[in-house]
Amino acid sequence: MSENEDQLPNPGRERTLNQELLIADCMETEPLLTGSIDQGPVDYGSKCEDGQRGPLSSKGSSCPDPEASCRLHGDDDDVYIQQAVVFLEDAIQYRSINHRVDCRSLNLYRWYYSRLCQWGLGTTIAVILGLAFFERPSSLSLTSDPRYRPAPWEPACGVTESIEMVCLCIFIVDFAVKSYLIGWDELLKTKWLIGYILVIAASIIDWTLSISMLCDEALRVRRLIRPFFLLQNSSLMKKTLKCLKRTLPEMASVILLLALHLCLFTMFGMLLFAKTENPEHNGEWETYFRDLPQALSSLLVLLTTANNPDVMIPAYSLNRGYSIFFILFSVFGTYFLMNLLTAIIYNQFRGYLLISIQTSIHRRRLGVQAAFVVLCCQGRAHTKLLTGEQDEQVQVAAVLEVMQRVQMKSYYRHAIIKKIAADGCLTGQAFQRLFDELDKDQIKEHPPKPEYRQLYLQRLQNGISHYSVTVLGNALALANVICICTVLVLDSEKTVTERDDYLEVINCLFILFYVLEMALKIFALGWRGYLSYRSNIFDGVLTILLLMLQISIFSVYKLPFCRRKEKHGLMSLWEMVRLINMLIVFRFLRIISDIKLMALVASTLVDLVKNLRAFAGILMVVYYVYAVLGIWLFQGAISPPAHDSISNSSMENISANFSMECGTYEQLEYWPNNFDDFASSLVMLYNIMVVNNWHVFTDAYTRYTTEWSKVYFVSWWLISSVMWVNLFIALILENFTYRWDRSHAFTVVDVERTAYQTSVQLMFREHVQEPTEEQLVATLQQHPHLHLAW
Repeated sequence: MSENEDQLPNPGRERTLNQELLIADCMETEPLLTGSIDQGPVDYGSKCEDGQRGPLSSKGSSCPDPEASCRLHGDDDDVYIQQAVVFLEDAIQYRSINHRVDCRSLNLYRWYYSRLCQWGLGTTIAVILGLAFFERPSSLSLTSDPRYRPAPWEPACGVTESIEMVCLCIFIVDFAVKSYLIGWDELLKTKWLIGYILVIAASIIDWTLSISMLCDEALRVRRLIRPFFLLQNSSLMKKTLKCLKRTLPEMASVILLLALHLCLFTMFGMLLFAKTENPEHNGEWETYFRDLPQALSSLLVLLTTANNPDVMIPAYSLNRGYSIFFILFSVFGTYFLMNLLTAIIYNQFRGYLLISIQTSIHRRRLGVQAAFVVLCCQGRAHTKLLTGEQDEQVQVAAVLEVMQRVQMKSYYRHAIIKKIAADGCLTGQAFQRLFDELDKDQIKEHPPKPEYRQLYLQRLQNGISHYSVTVLGNALALANVICICTVLVLDSEKTVTERDDYLEVINCLFILFYVLEMALKIFALGWRGYLSYRSNIFDGVLTILLLMLQISIFSVYKLPFCRRKEKHGLMSLWEMVRLINMLIVFRFLRIISDIKLMALVASTLVDLVKNLRAFAGILMVVYYVYAVLGIWLFQGAISPPAHDSISNSSMENISANFSMECGTYEQLEYWPNNFDDFASSLVMLYNIMVVNNWHVFTDAYTRYTTEWSKVYFVSWWLISSVMWVNLFIALILENFTYRWDRSHAFTVVDVERTAYQTSVQLMFREHVQEPTEEQLVATLQQHPHLHLAW
C-alpha cells in the first residue's frame, strides 16, 4: 500500500473508534475535555441538540447550542454560519482556533483581526520603536561626525513620554482583548502573553521613574525591551525564534570547533613569531603577536579575511615560508569550518522550520474541519434524511453563504466557489479538498484582445502582438542606454557649461518611439489588456514621465535650447536632462520580464522581501537591542581632536601635529562611525556586520575603553555575520530552488501570468505530512471553548 493510501481514512477503523468513544462516554459523568476545561466549563454555545450524544467526527458530530449565548441573533443557523466563517478565516491565516465561539466573542474576534485594527496595532509598534531616534541622545542632526555635528534637537521632557504612554495603553487594550478571546486557562499556558504583560508592566514602571526624574535618568531600561512588542505580534517570527533556539546546540558544536582551531593556531603563532634579539625581525611579534589577546584578535580578524594580507606581511617579508601558516589557517577556518557552519545552520534550521510549518498546516486543516463540523450542525436534520446517518454532509447553499462572508482574496474565493457543485451536499473530504486551492499559484487571466472588423487593423494588431516587436523595443532601449553611456564617457571631463546638448536631441527621438510603442500596444491589447501586464505598467509609467519632462523642457527652454545654461524654474536644463537619462536607464529594466531566468530571479527577490519579513524582523530586533547596548556602553567614548571646523589652515595644522598610525580609526577618519546616538549606532553595527575593516572599530574602542569591549563586537559579529547572514543565504537558496524547480515547464509568458503567492509555508509544502482525520478529531475534541458532551 502506498504512503498516500495509508493516510486515507479507514471507514471500518473509524466506526471502531466511534464505538470505543461511545463506550467511554457511558463511564464518564463529565465531558471528556482537557484539564483546564474540567475546572469549570462555561457554555459558549457547545451543547448537543436534542440530547444527541456522539463523538466529534465527520460521522455524528456533537453540535454547539447557539441558544446558550446567542439569543440576540434569533436565527440559530446564522450562529453556525458565523462560527464556520471565523474558523475558515483562522485556517486561511494559519491561526489557532482555540478561542471563544459565542456570538459576541466572534464579533469582537473578527474586529480584532480586521485589517484596520491590525494596521493600527502595527503602526503603534512602529511608533514606539521609532521613539529611539528622537529620545536622548537624539538622532535629529544632519551628520553623525562629532567634528561637524551641531547640537541636535532634543524634545522637551514629556513629549516622547506622552506618545509612549499612549502606545502602552493600546498594548494594554490589546492584551485585554487577546486574554478575553482565548480565556484565562489558555492565557496561563501562553508564555508569550505572560511575557507581554510583564514587559508592559516593566515599561510603565520605568516610564514612571523617568517622569519622576524629569527625563534626566542615565538609562532607560524599557528601550531594551521594546522589541518584544514586535516579536509577540508575529506568529511566524515566534516560530522562527523557536527554531533558532533549537538550532543553537548544533551551531555550538561547530563554533566550539572554530574556537579550538583559533586557539591552536594562536599558540602556534606565538611560538613561531616570538620576540628575538634582532629588532628588525620582531615586526610580526610587535604588531600582531605581542601577547595572547592580541594574537587571538589578529587571527580572529583573519578568519573574516578583513586584515588579509596585512597580518602576514611582516613575517612574509623575512621568509616566504611563513605564508604557509596563514594560508593553512585561512583554508581550514574560513573555507572549511565557516562553510560547514553555513551548511549546518541551513540543514538544522530547515528541519526545525519544517516542524513548525507542519503545525501551521495542521492549523489550517483543523480550522477547515471545525467549519465543517459546525456546518453539519447547521443542516443536521436535513443531512440525516438524505444520508440515513451514514455520513455527515453539509449543504452546498450553506457553504456558498459562508464563502461570501469569509474575508479572503477574491481570486481564491472565486476558485473555491467554482469548484463547488451546483447543488447537493459535500462530505468532509470533499470540503477539505475545496481549500486545496489556497496552496495553488494565482494564474492571472488577461482580458481578451479587442476585435477589429477591418482587415488591415487585424493585420496591424497581429503584427504588433508578434514577439519581434518586443525584441525591437528592447533593442532600441539598449541603443538609447549605449548612447547615454557614450556621451557620459566623452563628456566626463567637461563641466556643465561646456557640455553640448546633442544628447537631449537623441533622447527626444527615442522618447517619441517609446510613446509610439506604448500607443501601439494599447491598440493591440486594449486598455485592460495593456494594464494586465506588470511590465507594461512599469514601462508605461516611465514613458509618461519621460514625455512630461520632455514637454517641460520645450515649454521652459524653447527651441533651439543650445547654449542655454541658465536656470529657469526649479531645475536647470542639465538637471532635467540628467533626470531624463536616469529614467531611461531605469526603464531598461523592462527586459527582465522578457528573459525567463531574469524574471525568475527578480520574482525571487520580490518574494524574499514579502515573505521573509519574519527573518528580517528578528534581525531588526537584534540590531535594536545591540544599538541600545552600544549607546549605554560607548556613547561619547571616542572624541575627535578639538579644532575649528571653519578654518582650513587650523585643520591642516592639527593634521600635521596629531600623530596617527596608518590604518587606525583616527587616520582613516572614521569619526562618523560611533555610538553617540541611535541612528549612528545602527550604521556602525551594519559596518561591523559587513566585516570589512571591522577590526579597526574593535581596536579603537578597545584603546578608548577597556579590553572587555571586544566581547560586544565579537558577539555581534557571531550573531549578525556568522549566524544570521549564513541563515539568510541558506533561505535565499531554498526560495530560489523552490521557484526554479517549479518553473521548468514555464515559458516567459507563464512567468508573467503567474502571480506567485510563495509563502514560507508553501516553500516547504511538499515536505509536510498531511494530518489524518483522526488527528484532527482528537485535537478538535480538546477545544477549550467549543464544549462538547459525549
